[in-house]
Amino acid sequence: MNMTEVTRLFDFPYYQLQHKPNAKALVTKYNGEWEAISTQEYIDKSNAVSRALLRLGIQKDDKIAVISTTNRTEWNIMDIGILQTGAQNIPIYPTISAEDYEYVLNHSESIYCFVSDADVLEKVRKVQANTKIKEVYSFNHIEGCKHYSELFELGKDNSNQPEVEARKDAVKPEDLATIIYTSGTTGTPKGVMLSHHNITSNALDSSPRVPLVEGENRVLSFLPICHVFERVLIYVYQYAGMSIYFAEGIDKIGDNAKEIKPHLMSVVPRLLEKVFDKIMHKGDELTGIKKGLFFWAVRLAEQWEPYGANGAWYELKLKIANKLIFSKWRDALGGELSTMVSGSAALQPRLARIFGAAEMKVMEGYGLTETSPVVAVGMYNNNHYRVGTVGKTIDNVHVKIADDGELLIKGPNVMMGYYKDPVKTAEVMTGDYFHTGDKGEIDADGFLKITGRKKEMFKTSGGKYVIPPLLENDMKQSMFIEQIMVVGEGEKMPAALIQPNFDFIRDWIDLKKHNVGKSDDEISKSQIVIDRIQLEIDKYNKHFGKWEQIKRFELTPDVWSIDAGHLTPTLKMKRAIILKKYNTLYEKIYRP
Repeated sequence: MNMTEVTRLFDFPYYQLQHKPNAKALVTKYNGEWEAISTQEYIDKSNAVSRALLRLGIQKDDKIAVISTTNRTEWNIMDIGILQTGAQNIPIYPTISAEDYEYVLNHSESIYCFVSDADVLEKVRKVQANTKIKEVYSFNHIEGCKHYSELFELGKDNSNQPEVEARKDAVKPEDLATIIYTSGTTGTPKGVMLSHHNITSNALDSSPRVPLVEGENRVLSFLPICHVFERVLIYVYQYAGMSIYFAEGIDKIGDNAKEIKPHLMSVVPRLLEKVFDKIMHKGDELTGIKKGLFFWAVRLAEQWEPYGANGAWYELKLKIANKLIFSKWRDALGGELSTMVSGSAALQPRLARIFGAAEMKVMEGYGLTETSPVVAVGMYNNNHYRVGTVGKTIDNVHVKIADDGELLIKGPNVMMGYYKDPVKTAEVMTGDYFHTGDKGEIDADGFLKITGRKKEMFKTSGGKYVIPPLLENDMKQSMFIEQIMVVGEGEKMPAALIQPNFDFIRDWIDLKKHNVGKSDDEISKSQIVIDRIQLEIDKYNKHFGKWEQIKRFELTPDVWSIDAGHLTPTLKMKRAIILKKYNTLYEKIYRP
């Protein structure tokens, strides 16, 4: 085989070695120090893992689960090491419950499990006896658990490397590579079967959209690698020969960005909202002329259009704003970040403009686990970028819009099907076309715009359609609102369940010297806070038709989180679960 061709996932590091070998291919922080491995070490370690797995008796099509709390070098070594033997890598979200672990481990019939740390190990140990898991290995050193370095020992003797090569040669592009269990906002997780060709074709077809700078390209990776979005980007980065730095966690992104100065990172809208809220909070604390300048710059940024469309006078003012204000924002993220790729949910156009004006452009993409995932993504070059759209479809992927507005996808990236579930697979396929469940439109220039989920839209009892994400994205711009879910299917009017931004409101109470208790519970019940949030709702309601405006709302006393079950691991709201949790508040709205 010509080594330059990438047709299976484990071909990526070999391609990098031949074309752009990198001394810092994968970099993880251990005990406060960044530790890099080169492309060659990455391949050597992966081969040692493959040799060890063969000695453990791993056969073609065996399943091996990998569960890691953070992205790290070890995950990638295991990925390649497993795939080279013809076995499949089953990534599992670290944050799901022990019961969900049990379901996925059993449904996938995984026989070995690799975990990152003690928290994950504890959940696996709880259910291990009810599964087919023969042994658990850990990346961290944990008492009473085998360490994954035992595989390097077992694979040190390379006399069976020819067997590894034979296994690799036997893997065909159309073979199953991985089963990704969708975290799903409803029901038990579905196992999405993706072949080597599904994912490699998607990585290669997405690659031209990735901006590169001359010399070393540094990427900060922190979105869950068990999710196909980040995983495919990791392959894209490897293909491009970039240095991939794995963040210590989602809460350490700012610190890590300052240390490594990334050029690129992938984000989810919720994260950008949080970053922006933090920036605005700092702006609020300024005084006098500094404060005036700050808010002048933000107002200017809100008007931003790409490609200098606002004319020379605007661009001159923007230059000044960039020098005085936005340069500090960039410094807070390392100073060299020019592009962010955003996926998983709709981004507020206002944020796209503000970050774009601040020279940290956000390229929105669109895709699903079932489409490996990329369908479309923006790119600043060649006029492939338009605010409020997810760019144009990538090569070889075809989008058709059904009569009811649903997006249907055809291409080499469409999954093999749901594991052990031909019925569900048949439900989402029409011939070669996959039904996304999303609604969208394509404009005259070929830009794709997502208008909402088919399932999330609802009708009020008056027969009027409401599209919750449009309202939610607008209302979340308020500093007082952390999370908001629009409800009202079959009811006479739309309403909302709101998680207040407790930290911001505590500061606001101090500033205004309001006589309000500061616990989350007291804030959520305070009439002063409720009246203030009502002003925010009134302000944003003006952007919507009478029938879709939020008529009533209730505040929830707790923070919506992944652990408490409100959110999926990619920070999307689990609507059915939130509704169930706050059923009494819902009833209070509609049947007071």
